[in-house]
Amino acid sequence: MTAIQVYRGNYLESSHQIHVAVVNAKGELHAYYGDPLRLTFARSSMKPFQAVPIVESGSMEAYDLTDRELSLFCASHNGEPIHREAVKEVLNKLHLQEDHLQCGTHIPRDTESYQELLKSGGELTQFFSNCSGKHSGMLAACSKQGFDLQTYRDVTHPYQQQIIEVIEDVSDYPQEKIKTSVDGCGVPVHRLPLFNLAKAFARLGSKRKWSKGTPERVDALNRIRKAMITYPEMVAGTKRFDTDLMKAYRDRIVAKVGAEGVHCFADHKTGIGVAIKVEDGNERATNVASMEVLKQLNIGDESVISMLSDYHYAPVLNARKEQIGEIRPNFTLNYL
Repeated sequence: MTAIQVYRGNYLESSHQIHVAVVNAKGELHAYYGDPLRLTFARSSMKPFQAVPIVESGSMEAYDLTDRELSLFCASHNGEPIHREAVKEVLNKLHLQEDHLQCGTHIPRDTESYQELLKSGGELTQFFSNCSGKHSGMLAACSKQGFDLQTYRDVTHPYQQQIIEVIEDVSDYPQEKIKTSVDGCGVPVHRLPLFNLAKAFARLGSKRKWSKGTPERVDALNRIRKAMITYPEMVAGTKRFDTDLMKAYRDRIVAKVGAEGVHCFADHKTGIGVAIKVEDGNERATNVASMEVLKQLNIGDESVISMLSDYHYAPVLNARKEQIGEIRPNFTLNYL
């Protein structure tokens, strides 16, 4: 039987296979499902680590950037007004314009804003892009360090090389093995085993220093984690799993979704890091899988799990918004 099952009425209609790696605070594989070593493009789950050079370069202080904006740098946001205005404010602080962004445009998740835009006769701008926050942060770090702003997306650009060094450090995965391609917003995307991705999140969620981790690196990760859990609405937005998950767990869980069925999170209390990949890339299975992992790891009490029940056993709705089915977990973690 597959791990995530989609029911229409009482009948199984579809299913999704998943892979899970759970890493403890010591950096060891603690539990798994499927293939914990599956090579995976982390997609937007890598954004907290892509933001590390922003903090380490002193860009936050140089441009009077806030932790709310730092949370935005880690976002796959809805394109709501709070997100668009925050990106504009960052660019204002940098004395840059929208055309300095190179994330491209797409229809935002916030359909209300999009409908208002159409009614006004306006055009989509890059501010609506779910990656506009990440790109504005990259521009901040490049500006502070005197790097070229026109080529910041190139994998050979010094900022992108800084990111690869961070990923190698926090994941313990050799740089020469980290394969890259191009993400949806045009910047490099990184491929590494789920185990190493989970290890990176364990280090994001914990204050523990690892063997090669410098105090500055630990401090940067700690600041990023605190920014994301303090301003979870900037990481995703209204009716989004990451935002609602971090709000429900308050200062305990830091989480970040990635495209093609990737979801990662860390528990600050235990130091556990988790990386999940849905084999067929369908995002609808990620929330259900993550909630079931949280439950099986006994992270949070029943009241918290219940608060997020629509993500755990996700309702299938028809066009009339009537529930006509359900997406259910159907797997058990293997413990080492």
